[in-house]
Amino acid sequence: MPVHFVYWNQDFIKDVPVNTNNTSAWKSRFDTAIQAGWMDRMERGLLRYRLEDLQTRILPGPCGFVAQLNVKRGLERRKPQEILSIQQDFNAELFNFNKVNPDEIIFEMIKESDEGHEIGRQSCKTVVLVNVSPLEFGHCLLVPDPARCFPQILTRLAIQVGIESVLLSSDPSFRVGFNSLGAFASVNHLHLHGYYLKYKLSIETIPVRPLIPNKGFYTLGGFPAGFLFYTESKGVKDVASAICHVTDFLVEANVAHNLFMTRGAPPCEEDDDKLLRKGVRIAVWPRVACFGTKEESALNVALCELAGHLPFKNKKDYELTTESHVIEIIQRYLLPHEDFLQLEKQLTHHLMTL
Repeated sequence: MPVHFVYWNQDFIKDVPVNTNNTSAWKSRFDTAIQAGWMDRMERGLLRYRLEDLQTRILPGPCGFVAQLNVKRGLERRKPQEILSIQQDFNAELFNFNKVNPDEIIFEMIKESDEGHEIGRQSCKTVVLVNVSPLEFGHCLLVPDPARCFPQILTRLAIQVGIESVLLSSDPSFRVGFNSLGAFASVNHLHLHGYYLKYKLSIETIPVRPLIPNKGFYTLGGFPAGFLFYTESKGVKDVASAICHVTDFLVEANVAHNLFMTRGAPPCEEDDDKLLRKGVRIAVWPRVACFGTKEESALNVALCELAGHLPFKNKKDYELTTESHVIEIIQRYLLPHEDFLQLEKQLTHHLMTL
Protein backbone atom coordinates (compact mmCIF):
# COMPACT_ATOMS: atom_id res chain seq x y z
CA MET A 1 0.00 0.00 0.00
CA PRO A 2 1.30 3.52 -0.79
CA VAL A 3 2.48 5.68 2.10
CA HIS A 4 0.12 8.55 2.92
CA PHE A 5 1.53 12.00 3.59
CA VAL A 6 -1.22 13.77 5.53
CA TYR A 7 -0.88 17.50 6.13
CA TRP A 8 -2.78 20.43 7.62
CA ASN A 9 -2.64 24.19 7.13
CA GLN A 10 -0.54 24.45 10.28
CA ASP A 11 2.20 22.47 8.49
CA PHE A 12 2.89 25.39 6.15
CA ILE A 13 6.28 26.98 6.79
CA LYS A 14 5.67 30.73 7.00
CA ASP A 15 9.26 31.95 7.47
CA VAL A 16 11.92 30.49 5.18
CA PRO A 17 15.44 32.01 5.04
CA VAL A 18 16.53 33.39 1.68
CA ASN A 19 19.87 31.55 1.63
CA THR A 20 19.49 28.50 -0.64
CA ASN A 21 23.00 27.26 0.21
CA ASN A 22 22.28 26.62 3.88
CA THR A 23 22.54 22.83 3.79
CA SER A 24 22.48 22.53 7.58
CA ALA A 25 19.00 24.07 7.87
CA TRP A 26 16.20 22.15 9.55
CA LYS A 27 14.15 20.05 7.13
CA SER A 28 10.39 20.03 7.20
CA ARG A 29 8.45 16.79 7.32
CA PHE A 30 7.64 17.25 3.62
CA ASP A 31 11.30 17.72 2.60
CA THR A 32 12.36 14.71 4.65
CA ALA A 33 9.74 12.50 2.98
CA ILE A 34 10.47 13.70 -0.57
CA GLN A 35 14.25 13.54 -0.27
CA ALA A 36 14.44 10.21 1.54
CA GLY A 37 11.97 8.62 -0.86
CA TRP A 38 13.74 10.00 -3.92
CA MET A 39 17.19 8.88 -2.73
CA ASP A 40 15.82 5.43 -1.92
CA ARG A 41 14.47 5.04 -5.48
CA MET A 42 17.76 6.19 -6.97
CA GLU A 43 19.76 3.77 -4.82
CA ARG A 44 17.40 0.95 -5.86
CA GLY A 45 18.05 1.69 -9.55
CA LEU A 46 14.52 2.82 -10.40
CA LEU A 47 15.77 5.96 -12.16
CA ARG A 48 17.00 5.75 -15.75
CA TYR A 49 20.36 7.13 -14.65
CA ARG A 50 22.12 7.98 -11.43
CA LEU A 51 22.06 11.72 -10.90
CA GLU A 52 25.29 13.06 -9.45
CA ASP A 53 26.10 16.72 -8.73
CA LEU A 54 25.49 18.56 -11.98
CA GLN A 55 28.08 20.84 -13.51
CA THR A 56 26.64 24.34 -13.07
CA ARG A 57 27.60 27.88 -14.04
CA ILE A 58 25.88 31.27 -13.79
CA LEU A 59 25.88 33.01 -17.16
CA PRO A 60 27.36 36.53 -16.97
CA GLY A 61 24.69 39.21 -17.30
CA PRO A 62 21.78 40.80 -15.46
CA CYS A 63 19.40 37.84 -15.94
CA GLY A 64 21.55 35.52 -13.80
CA PHE A 65 20.68 32.42 -15.84
CA VAL A 66 21.63 29.17 -14.09
CA ALA A 67 23.08 26.79 -16.69
CA GLN A 68 23.47 23.08 -15.92
CA LEU A 69 24.88 20.18 -17.92
CA ASN A 70 22.63 17.09 -17.84
CA VAL A 71 23.69 14.90 -20.77
CA LYS A 72 22.02 11.72 -19.51
CA ARG A 73 18.54 13.26 -19.42
CA GLY A 74 18.88 14.16 -23.08
CA LEU A 75 19.99 10.63 -24.01
CA GLU A 76 17.94 8.37 -21.76
CA ARG A 77 14.56 9.97 -21.07
CA ARG A 78 11.32 8.48 -22.37
CA LYS A 79 10.32 9.62 -25.88
CA PRO A 80 7.81 12.48 -25.56
CA GLN A 81 4.27 12.03 -26.86
CA GLU A 82 3.05 13.73 -30.02
CA ILE A 83 0.95 16.73 -29.04
CA LEU A 84 -1.48 18.18 -31.59
CA SER A 85 -3.70 20.50 -29.54
CA ILE A 86 -3.72 22.44 -26.26
CA GLN A 87 -7.10 20.81 -25.56
CA GLN A 88 -6.11 17.29 -26.62
CA ASP A 89 -8.13 14.53 -24.92
CA PHE A 90 -6.55 12.02 -22.57
CA ASN A 91 -5.69 8.77 -24.38
CA ALA A 92 -5.56 5.71 -22.12
CA GLU A 93 -3.70 3.75 -24.83
CA LEU A 94 -0.64 5.99 -24.54
CA PHE A 95 1.77 6.14 -21.61
CA ASN A 96 0.20 7.70 -18.55
CA PHE A 97 0.94 7.74 -14.83
CA ASN A 98 -1.45 4.88 -14.10
CA LYS A 99 1.07 2.65 -15.90
CA VAL A 100 4.16 3.44 -13.80
CA ASN A 101 5.94 0.92 -11.61
CA PRO A 102 4.20 1.19 -8.19
CA ASP A 103 7.66 1.34 -6.59
CA GLU A 104 8.09 4.79 -8.19
CA ILE A 105 5.39 6.18 -5.88
CA ILE A 106 6.98 8.08 -2.98
CA PHE A 107 3.71 8.82 -1.22
CA GLU A 108 0.12 10.03 -1.69
CA MET A 109 -0.62 13.56 -0.45
CA ILE A 110 -3.83 14.05 1.50
CA LYS A 111 -4.87 17.34 3.07
CA GLU A 112 -6.87 17.40 6.30
CA SER A 113 -8.96 20.24 7.68
CA ASP A 114 -10.76 20.63 10.98
CA GLU A 115 -13.84 19.16 9.28
CA GLY A 116 -11.98 16.16 7.84
CA HIS A 117 -10.54 15.70 4.36
CA GLU A 118 -10.24 19.09 2.66
CA ILE A 119 -8.51 17.65 -0.36
CA GLY A 120 -9.36 14.10 0.56
CA ARG A 121 -9.15 10.55 -0.69
CA GLN A 122 -12.45 10.81 -2.56
CA SER A 123 -12.20 14.36 -3.92
CA CYS A 124 -8.50 14.55 -4.81
CA LYS A 125 -5.55 12.29 -4.10
CA THR A 126 -2.20 13.63 -5.26
CA VAL A 127 0.29 10.90 -6.04
CA VAL A 128 3.95 11.92 -5.78
CA LEU A 129 6.25 9.92 -8.09
CA VAL A 130 9.95 10.03 -8.72
CA ASN A 131 10.74 11.43 -12.15
CA VAL A 132 12.82 8.58 -13.56
CA SER A 133 14.65 11.06 -15.85
CA PRO A 134 15.47 13.76 -13.28
CA LEU A 135 16.49 17.32 -14.03
CA GLU A 136 17.84 17.91 -10.55
CA PHE A 137 17.93 16.52 -7.02
CA GLY A 138 14.54 15.39 -5.74
CA HIS A 139 12.83 15.75 -9.13
CA CYS A 140 9.34 14.35 -8.63
CA LEU A 141 5.95 14.50 -10.33
CA LEU A 142 2.79 15.65 -8.55
CA VAL A 143 -0.14 13.80 -10.16
CA PRO A 144 -3.60 14.82 -8.92
CA ASP A 145 -5.89 11.79 -8.65
CA PRO A 146 -4.34 9.88 -11.56
CA ALA A 147 -7.20 7.37 -11.80
CA ARG A 148 -9.49 10.18 -13.00
CA CYS A 149 -7.33 10.52 -16.13
CA PHE A 150 -7.31 14.32 -16.36
CA PRO A 151 -5.60 15.67 -19.49
CA GLN A 152 -2.69 18.11 -19.06
CA ILE A 153 -4.94 21.08 -18.26
CA LEU A 154 -4.62 22.77 -14.88
CA THR A 155 -7.41 22.53 -12.32
CA ARG A 156 -7.85 24.70 -9.24
CA LEU A 157 -7.01 21.79 -6.96
CA ALA A 158 -3.85 20.98 -8.94
CA ILE A 159 -2.71 24.61 -8.63
CA GLN A 160 -3.57 24.61 -4.92
CA VAL A 161 -1.59 21.42 -4.31
CA GLY A 162 1.39 22.91 -6.16
CA ILE A 163 1.38 26.09 -4.07
CA GLU A 164 0.87 24.13 -0.86
CA SER A 165 3.79 21.84 -1.71
CA VAL A 166 6.07 24.90 -1.84
CA LEU A 167 4.63 26.11 1.47
CA LEU A 168 5.24 22.69 3.05
CA SER A 169 8.94 22.92 2.25
CA SER A 170 11.37 24.63 4.61
CA ASP A 171 13.89 24.85 1.75
CA PRO A 172 13.61 27.90 -0.58
CA SER A 173 15.23 25.84 -3.32
CA PHE A 174 12.12 23.65 -3.78
CA ARG A 175 10.33 24.66 -6.97
CA VAL A 176 7.14 23.47 -8.70
CA GLY A 177 6.20 23.95 -12.35
CA PHE A 178 3.78 23.04 -15.12
CA ASN A 179 4.00 22.79 -18.91
CA SER A 180 0.74 22.94 -20.86
CA LEU A 181 0.17 20.97 -24.02
CA GLY A 182 1.92 22.88 -26.79
CA ALA A 183 4.43 24.20 -24.23
CA PHE A 184 6.69 21.13 -24.14
CA ALA A 185 4.54 18.92 -21.93
CA SER A 186 5.76 15.37 -22.58
CA VAL A 187 2.76 13.40 -21.25
CA ASN A 188 -0.92 14.26 -21.66
CA HIS A 189 -1.90 13.31 -18.10
CA LEU A 190 -2.27 16.08 -15.53
CA HIS A 191 0.97 16.53 -13.59
CA LEU A 192 3.27 19.15 -12.12
CA HIS A 193 7.04 18.96 -11.63
CA GLY A 194 8.75 19.50 -8.29
CA TYR A 195 12.51 19.65 -7.71
CA TYR A 196 15.27 21.31 -5.71
CA LEU A 197 17.55 23.89 -7.32
CA LYS A 198 19.99 25.44 -4.85
CA TYR A 199 20.70 28.55 -6.89
CA LYS A 200 18.91 31.87 -6.69
CA LEU A 201 16.67 32.72 -9.65
CA SER A 202 15.75 36.23 -10.73
CA ILE A 203 12.05 35.28 -10.75
CA GLU A 204 12.25 35.30 -6.93
CA THR A 205 12.79 39.06 -6.85
CA ILE A 206 12.11 40.49 -10.32
CA PRO A 207 10.09 43.76 -10.15
CA VAL A 208 6.42 43.63 -11.05
CA ARG A 209 3.70 46.04 -12.15
CA PRO A 210 0.33 45.74 -10.35
CA LEU A 211 -2.74 44.76 -12.35
CA ILE A 212 -5.24 43.58 -9.70
CA PRO A 213 -3.25 43.55 -6.44
CA ASN A 214 -6.20 42.44 -4.29
CA LYS A 215 -6.28 39.24 -6.36
CA GLY A 216 -2.50 38.90 -6.26
CA PHE A 217 -2.22 39.58 -10.02
CA TYR A 218 0.77 41.42 -11.51
CA THR A 219 2.78 41.73 -14.72
CA LEU A 220 6.45 40.76 -14.61
CA GLY A 221 8.61 43.83 -15.06
CA GLY A 222 11.56 42.08 -16.70
CA PHE A 223 12.42 39.34 -19.17
CA PRO A 224 10.69 37.09 -20.12
CA ALA A 225 7.28 38.81 -20.37
CA GLY A 226 4.63 37.11 -18.28
CA PHE A 227 2.26 37.42 -15.35
CA LEU A 228 2.88 36.93 -11.65
CA PHE A 229 0.69 35.94 -8.72
CA TYR A 230 1.78 36.08 -5.10
CA THR A 231 0.29 34.48 -2.02
CA GLU A 232 1.13 33.68 1.56
CA SER A 233 -0.39 30.76 3.42
CA LYS A 234 -3.76 32.38 4.19
CA GLY A 235 -4.55 33.32 0.60
CA VAL A 236 -3.81 30.07 -1.22
CA LYS A 237 -7.36 29.10 -2.20
CA ASP A 238 -8.27 32.52 -3.59
CA VAL A 239 -5.04 32.87 -5.57
CA ALA A 240 -5.29 29.30 -6.87
CA SER A 241 -8.79 30.13 -8.09
CA ALA A 242 -7.59 33.33 -9.79
CA ILE A 243 -4.72 31.48 -11.48
CA CYS A 244 -7.12 28.80 -12.70
CA HIS A 245 -9.38 31.47 -14.22
CA VAL A 246 -6.31 32.74 -16.12
CA THR A 247 -5.16 29.31 -17.32
CA ASP A 248 -8.75 28.34 -18.28
CA PHE A 249 -8.91 31.55 -20.35
CA LEU A 250 -5.63 30.64 -22.04
CA VAL A 251 -6.81 27.11 -22.81
CA GLU A 252 -10.08 28.41 -24.30
CA ALA A 253 -8.06 30.87 -26.39
CA ASN A 254 -5.64 28.09 -27.47
CA VAL A 255 -2.68 29.89 -25.91
CA ALA A 256 0.06 27.56 -24.66
CA HIS A 257 1.57 28.42 -21.29
CA ASN A 258 4.14 27.50 -18.66
CA LEU A 259 3.89 28.05 -14.93
CA PHE A 260 6.54 28.18 -12.19
CA MET A 261 6.12 28.36 -8.41
CA THR A 262 8.87 29.33 -5.98
CA ARG A 263 9.44 31.05 -2.67
CA GLY A 264 9.91 34.72 -3.46
CA ALA A 265 9.86 38.29 -2.24
CA PRO A 266 6.50 40.06 -1.89
CA PRO A 267 5.57 42.12 -4.96
CA CYS A 268 6.54 45.79 -5.10
CA GLU A 269 9.08 45.45 -2.31
CA GLU A 270 12.83 45.70 -2.72
CA ASP A 271 14.53 42.41 -2.01
CA ASP A 272 16.83 42.14 0.98
CA ASP A 273 18.91 39.05 1.62
CA LYS A 274 18.04 39.41 5.30
CA LEU A 275 14.33 38.96 4.57
CA LEU A 276 12.50 35.71 5.05
CA ARG A 277 10.52 34.15 2.23
CA LYS A 278 7.01 34.16 3.69
CA GLY A 279 5.12 33.52 0.47
CA VAL A 280 5.08 31.98 -2.99
CA ARG A 281 5.51 33.64 -6.37
CA ILE A 282 3.67 31.96 -9.22
CA ALA A 283 4.73 33.02 -12.73
CA VAL A 284 2.53 32.30 -15.76
CA TRP A 285 4.04 32.74 -19.21
CA PRO A 286 1.74 32.67 -22.26
CA ARG A 287 3.79 31.62 -25.26
CA VAL A 288 3.88 30.43 -28.84
CA ALA A 289 2.62 26.85 -29.10
CA CYS A 290 4.80 24.03 -30.43
CA PHE A 291 2.98 20.98 -31.77
CA GLY A 292 4.04 17.59 -33.06
CA THR A 293 6.63 15.40 -31.39
CA LYS A 294 8.55 17.31 -28.75
CA GLU A 295 11.70 18.97 -30.04
CA GLU A 296 15.01 17.55 -28.82
CA SER A 297 17.30 20.55 -29.27
CA ALA A 298 20.08 21.52 -26.88
CA LEU A 299 17.74 23.93 -25.09
CA ASN A 300 13.95 23.47 -25.05
CA VAL A 301 12.06 26.46 -23.69
CA ALA A 302 9.65 25.23 -21.01
CA LEU A 303 9.00 25.96 -17.33
CA CYS A 304 12.66 25.71 -16.23
CA GLU A 305 14.13 27.85 -18.98
CA LEU A 306 11.55 30.62 -18.59
CA ALA A 307 12.31 30.72 -14.85
CA GLY A 308 16.05 31.09 -15.58
CA HIS A 309 17.16 27.47 -15.05
CA LEU A 310 18.81 26.15 -18.22
CA PRO A 311 19.37 22.36 -18.47
CA PHE A 312 21.74 21.62 -21.38
CA LYS A 313 22.08 18.25 -23.08
CA ASN A 314 25.58 18.71 -24.51
CA LYS A 315 28.85 20.13 -23.21
CA LYS A 316 29.53 22.47 -26.15
CA ASP A 317 26.27 24.40 -25.76
CA TYR A 318 26.66 24.43 -21.98
CA GLU A 319 30.15 25.93 -22.18
CA LEU A 320 29.64 28.40 -25.05
CA THR A 321 26.11 29.75 -24.62
CA THR A 322 25.85 33.40 -23.59
CA GLU A 323 23.02 35.33 -21.96
CA SER A 324 22.28 37.18 -25.21
CA HIS A 325 22.00 33.89 -27.08
CA VAL A 326 19.62 32.45 -24.47
CA ILE A 327 17.46 35.57 -24.63
CA GLU A 328 17.35 35.26 -28.42
CA ILE A 329 16.19 31.62 -28.16
CA ILE A 330 13.56 32.31 -25.49
CA GLN A 331 12.23 35.33 -27.39
CA ARG A 332 11.23 33.05 -30.28
CA TYR A 333 8.77 31.28 -28.00
CA LEU A 334 7.19 34.37 -26.44
CA LEU A 335 4.10 36.15 -27.75
CA PRO A 336 4.73 39.27 -29.84
CA HIS A 337 4.68 42.37 -27.65
CA GLU A 338 1.36 43.72 -28.99
CA ASP A 339 -0.30 40.32 -28.55
CA PHE A 340 0.94 40.14 -24.97
CA LEU A 341 -0.41 43.62 -24.15
CA GLN A 342 -3.78 42.70 -25.65
CA LEU A 343 -3.86 39.51 -23.59
CA GLU A 344 -2.97 41.50 -20.48
CA LYS A 345 -6.02 43.74 -21.04
CA GLN A 346 -8.28 40.74 -21.65
CA LEU A 347 -7.13 38.89 -18.54
CA THR A 348 -7.40 41.97 -16.34
CA HIS A 349 -10.96 42.55 -17.52
CA HIS A 350 -11.75 38.84 -17.13
CA LEU A 351 -10.56 38.73 -13.50
CA MET A 352 -12.18 42.04 -12.62
CA THR A 353 -15.62 40.79 -13.71
CA LEU A 354 -15.51 37.57 -11.67
